[in-house]
This record gives sequence, structure tokens and C-alpha cells, in this order.
Amino acid sequence: MAVTDPFGKAMAVKHWAQLEERSAIWGMQLLLKVYLLFGRQVLQFFLYPVVSYYWLINRPGRQASRQYLQRVSAYLPEQGLQGSAYDSYRHFVSFSNAIIDKLAALSGSITLQDIEYNGREAIAEHLRLGHGLLILGSHLGNLEVLRAIASLRNDVTVNVLVHTKHAKKFNALLNRNATSSRVNLMQVTGTNAATAMILQDKIDAGELVVIAADRTPVTGQDRVSRAIFLGHPALFPQGPFILASLLKCPVYTLFCLKHQHRQTIYFDCFSDGIALPRKHSEIAIQKYAQDYADRLQHYCLKEPLQWFNFYDFWQAGNDPRNLS
Repeated sequence: MAVTDPFGKAMAVKHWAQLEERSAIWGMQLLLKVYLLFGRQVLQFFLYPVVSYYWLINRPGRQASRQYLQRVSAYLPEQGLQGSAYDSYRHFVSFSNAIIDKLAALSGSITLQDIEYNGREAIAEHLRLGHGLLILGSHLGNLEVLRAIASLRNDVTVNVLVHTKHAKKFNALLNRNATSSRVNLMQVTGTNAATAMILQDKIDAGELVVIAADRTPVTGQDRVSRAIFLGHPALFPQGPFILASLLKCPVYTLFCLKHQHRQTIYFDCFSDGIALPRKHSEIAIQKYAQDYADRLQHYCLKEPLQWFNFYDFWQAGNDPRNLS
């Protein structure tokens, strides 16, 4: 994808998947080994050198973090987040702590008793009736707590769609130590008929399908809609809403935030069923994208340091005002 700078020159904007392939997997492997051998307290000691090094070498991530926090500051001036280098460092530390929480969830250290729920009753009722659901997730908070959701019923299965080989590799690393086998990772690069048929079978079987709705597709960059997020236009994927229309099932959003050392899961009904009229499908998708962006913003403002998209989300990579 290319954008035009103020002087009319085309400038390449890297897709998030290209950047993510450069992530420090070795660092995550180190954290995992320390956690398994010595536990969380010792891991905290190793955390800061690892995150400091990654923060220093990841200039695009620092820029993206500062841009995001600057935009948050317009809504939360009382929190003192101005998008400074220190704020960005705190953002990276928050991400590293979320990695530890992932490990805790995978190892079974986080159980249903450690989690507070909002909207759990509606999900449990759908599962009781054998209804499959599409759940719109995000990179806000810790989706690994989904493994605890799998304990809501002995027969519930959660299918999480991941978009890149890197994501699958990282999750496979974590899954080696998972206590639950009812969370399946499915690598997809886009929404097509074959994928929809597989997922339809899972919905018909009363399973949960989870897809992140805050990242543009790895392929098919024309399948995006523009929505206002934190006061500025950003691109959101159309795929989750197209998929929902094909699956013809209820759609919920899921956000898992950490408040004062305790995980809180928020389930909200997004739609009883998404229908896209043929003649006005783009208009309908645009509305759904904006509805999702509004909901994402609402929860981002609850815990702004827990949104983990360290790339140029608003695609302003050519903006000379970007900071180092």
C-alpha cells in the first residue's frame, strides 16, 4: 500500500503483518522459559531488560505508541498521558506484563475464580441452547483468558482465527504449555468461501469463533472501511462483518481488561445477526465498522495502556510530525 506525502511523492506504508514478522520471538522464548522454571516474581526481574532492549530497537513501534497515546490524551487529560517517550515505555512494559498474564492463563494459573464478568449470562445461555457465536475480539487486553471461558462448559470449544504465520508460531510456542485443549488456533489470511464453510460447521456445532476486528487483512487491502477512531480516520477490516453475514449467527464483542491486578471480561451484544443488502452492502459495512470502532474506543479509554497495536494504525507514516 502506498500513500502520498505533502510533496506528492509516493511513500510505502508497511502493513502490520510485515512489521510483526520482525518481533522478538527469542525474547518471548526467554520469558516463557524463565516463567516455567522460576515463576512470575523472578520473571518480573528479567522483564525490564528485555522490554527496554525491544523498546530501544523498535523505532516504528515507539512512534506508533506515542501517536496513539497522544490521541488518547485528548480524551483523558486527567491521566497525564501526553505521548512522551516515557509514556511509550510504560506502554511497552504493559504489553510485557500482558505476556506474563498470557503465560499464567495458559498454565492454568488464571482460573474462572480469578475473573470478573460483565455479560457472561447471555453467552452461557447461548451455549446452553447449543448456539454458536461469532465474537469480535481485538488487541486490547488479554484474549488468552479465553482459555478460562472454555471452562464455562465441559463441551465448549473456542476457535481463534490468527492472520499470520508469525502469530501462529508465537501461539504454538505458548500452547505447548496450555492446560486446555479446547482452544483451537486457525490460521487464515482472508475471508473466503472455503473458510466460511469450515466456520459454519463450527457455529452449527455450538462452538465459538473469535476474530480480531481491529487489524486490516493480510491480503485484499481493498476490503477495508474507514471509521473514526480516537478522533481520526483509520482503516478497519470488512472481513469480520462479511463473515458474520455468512454465518448468520449472533455477534458479540469481547474485551478483557486488567483492573488492579484482576482480569475483567466484557461481553456485549453487537448484533443478533448481521445482514448485508446487496445494493447497499458497503454502506451497511461502513456502519458496522464505525459501531465497532466506537466500542473499541470506549474500552480503550478504560485502560489505554492495554491496547497493543504497535504499528501505524492511522497510516500516517509519512507525517513529518511523527516523533522518534
